[in-house]
Formats: sequence, structure tokens, C-alpha cells
Amino acid sequence: FGYAHDKFAIAQIGGYNASGIYEQYTYKTQVASAIAQGKRAHTYIWYDTWGNMDIAKTTMDYFLPRIQTPKNSIVALDFEHGALASVPDGYGGYVSSDAEKAANTETILYGMRRIKQAGYTPMYYSYKPFTLNHVNYQQIIKEFPNSLWIAAYPIDGVPPYPLYAYFPSMDGIGIWQFTSAYIAGGLDGNVDLTGITDSGYTDTNKPETDTPATDAGEEIEKIPNSDVKVGDTVKVKFNVDAWATGEAIPQWVKGNS
Repeated sequence: FGYAHDKFAIAQIGGYNASGIYEQYTYKTQVASAIAQGKRAHTYIWYDTWGNMDIAKTTMDYFLPRIQTPKNSIVALDFEHGALASVPDGYGGYVSSDAEKAANTETILYGMRRIKQAGYTPMYYSYKPFTLNHVNYQQIIKEFPNSLWIAAYPIDGVPPYPLYAYFPSMDGIGIWQFTSAYIAGGLDGNVDLTGITDSGYTDTNKPETDTPATDAGEEIEKIPNSDVKVGDTVKVKFNVDAWATGEAIPQWVKGNS
């Protein structure tokens, strides 16, 4: 995580790429850690479909039963690569024809419908140029209003807050990823524009439903300080400013074990 004031985290469960299905081994621990820190944890799936509905179905069949964030939480499809495209763009790359855009869009809508049917909140993640070149995004927001999670940010610097001069001018954006360098060393920074990251959580950030990962995070959160003994491994919470001795806790320590 980036800062103590961050309210949510979106963890990758894995996805489908040129090598097929893969799992992100850190997913469950990231979800548990977010819950332990009192943050709202959500999920995204890497979604290279190349306009192929069989790939879309395989991906949804595999990952939907493995979601570890609560029901109603966000499950986003990360479509920033793997588009069906054959029209040269004049710069060494390719854009999609109308038929290819339609195929790409149908795989995305199929995945989002499956996510909704499974009891989660579907979102589409990408960046604006890729979306305009390969997807009919107006179809997406017509069926799923304000469901876009779009990345657009300056190349240089480490902005800890959104620079609205770089906001992508698109309809239907629910989350804006405003930087890939939220902290030094690299971390994506996102801002919720509509309250969509409340999905799946109560007013106290408690998950509305339980999974093994959310249970693990809640158990960590419940452990009283009096039960911690010498030799235990503990995670330093973001909202703690000082050790028991009164010494200040460095920022880099927070969130680590």
C-alpha cells in the first residue's frame, strides 16, 4: 500500500496471457493484508482474450470460484493487452477493425456479465488509447454504467495525489488510475470517483461476506497487543506513528512485517 489514508486496494488474482491461465501467488496474502489494515480489498483479472469467446469462458470458469474478496466487491477485467487487431496503425502496431472491435467488446461484456451473475461488481480496466483503438466502450457503459477504471498519468514524477490536467476525457469512469509511481519505487495510485470501492463493505470497512482470505485478515486485525510476545512476526499498521518506547516509526516500516 502507499499511504495510511488509502481506503482500498485492488489485487490481481492472475489471469490469461499468451501462456494460458496463470495464478498470482501473492493474491490471497494481499487481500488478507488489506483487510487487516482496515482497507477495502478488491480483485482484478488479467484478460488477454484476442476476441476469442472460448478464452473468455475458460478464464471466467477458472477464476470466479477462486475470488477471495467479498461478494459485491469489485472484480475488474484488465484488458490492456491481447486485443484482436490486424489493421496497421502506421507506427509498427495494429488497431482493430470494426469487426475486431466488436469481438473484443463481446468477450469483455461476457466476462462482466459472468462477474455480475456471480454476485460481484464488474469493472473494465485499461487506458484510453488502447480502449479507443480496440473496444466499443460505449457498449460497456451502456450496460454497466460508470464501470470504467481508466489509467492516464504523467510520465515523470511521483505524484501522491491526482493531477486533474491528465484526467482521461471519457464517459463512464468510476476509478481513475492517476499514476504508476504513487510512491518511490513504483505503485499504481487510484482515486474512486463514484464510491464504487464501497461495494462489498459496510460503513466500518467490514466485508459483507467472508472468504478464507478476508477471515485471515480479520483475525490479524483482532489480535490484541497484549497477546504479542517476543519472537512473534507482526505487521506494522499504517495508522501507528510510534513504537511503545515513544520513538517515531519510519514510513517505510508501515505495512511491513
